[in-house]
Amino acid sequence: MTAMLAALHVFPIKSCAPLSPAAATVEACGLAGDRRWMVVDADGRFLTARKLPRMTLVRAQPHGDGMQVAAPGMPELYLRAQADETARREVVVWNSTLSARIAEAQADAWISRFLGLPAAFVHMDAQALRPVDPVYARDGDIVSFADGFPLLLISQAALDQLNAKLATPVPMLRFRPNLVVDGVPAHAEDDWKRVRIGGIEFDVVKPCVRCVLTTVDFERGEFAADGEPLRTLLSYRRGPKGVTFGQNLIPRGRGTLRVGDALEVLA
Repeated sequence: MTAMLAALHVFPIKSCAPLSPAAATVEACGLAGDRRWMVVDADGRFLTARKLPRMTLVRAQPHGDGMQVAAPGMPELYLRAQADETARREVVVWNSTLSARIAEAQADAWISRFLGLPAAFVHMDAQALRPVDPVYARDGDIVSFADGFPLLLISQAALDQLNAKLATPVPMLRFRPNLVVDGVPAHAEDDWKRVRIGGIEFDVVKPCVRCVLTTVDFERGEFAADGEPLRTLLSYRRGPKGVTFGQNLIPRGRGTLRVGDALEVLA
């Protein structure tokens, strides 16, 4: 089988449900629309499905200059940033602190009600620049509200190998990748340094260290009772820095990716 891009996933709101388009635009900080929104607590610190698995039940679909957002038991919400570009607040995501645009007031009331705690939506606009860790990046590399890097890639064979070890298979979206590639051996991506997909080059910069988020059943918004797949991954994917599964990428070009695009390993 020819190595190819098998799926694309965009997460409009960090820790919430994905979209799986047939094509997506590659921008400096990742796929267009990927993790440009985030939910924060009263102190401006990011909230995550690692602690609030119900977040995975929040679904967003781009609409006009905002998004149509839905969640179980909630009325639909039209989410958009406040019109005033100076309506901003300081937010924290991992070790990054930056100024993000705030949403309209009804949106904050909506997410607070759904999560059962004070919360707010924030938007990453053109003024909200977040640099990538310089240990792995070049000057000027930026990232969205993703954990640390613009894109995450996983081979389909890696998931197939894992599922062969599990009593109950898990879907690829447990690992929240942007790019799924097929036609390569399991974890072939561990040895890549640079790839080209659909004419766009990417640096492969760091393995993705996995956490309890992989145990969230995103269709139910609950932790899996068996602790899988993390429990099984500990038996064969544990390294000095933890369990790794997939590779983080930084784009070195711009353009459009399409499902079915050829994958070429450059280094």
